[in-house]
Amino acid sequence: MRKLPFLMLLFVAISFSAFAQNKDAIVGKWLNPSGEGQIEIYKKGDKYYGKLAWMKEPNLNGKPKLDAKNPDEKLQKRALLNLEILKDFIYEDGKWTDGTIYDPKSGKTYSCNMSLKSNDVLNVRGYVGISLLGRSETFRRVK
Repeated sequence: MRKLPFLMLLFVAISFSAFAQNKDAIVGKWLNPSGEGQIEIYKKGDKYYGKLAWMKEPNLNGKPKLDAKNPDEKLQKRALLNLEILKDFIYEDGKWTDGTIYDPKSGKTYSCNMSLKSNDVLNVRGYVGISLLGRSETFRRVK
């Protein structure tokens, strides 16, 4: 009878330990579905961000590809490589939520949520308004 409370306490302690480690499981490099780019996800303070760390074709006519589709003319001359495209994600209930994703191909920014399907598979959902009105993509961890 004395073992039951001890086992329950041990289970709770292990659960909290796994939970604490899980929130940073997203940190690392991820290959986008087309294989054209890698996003490096990192943590700043309590939030998560991601930058375009590698591109299959980073140059166009010998010059770095620029953020030409950006609606802000001042930002159209910045290079796409190392551009921060994931911003302000918080970890909540096993998911990274309340962030935004910037699509350099269209110049648009969308609300975004992310979740791990497994340690090496990341589901990224960008949407407008509500999550039902959006698109999901699957990223794979770079080894």
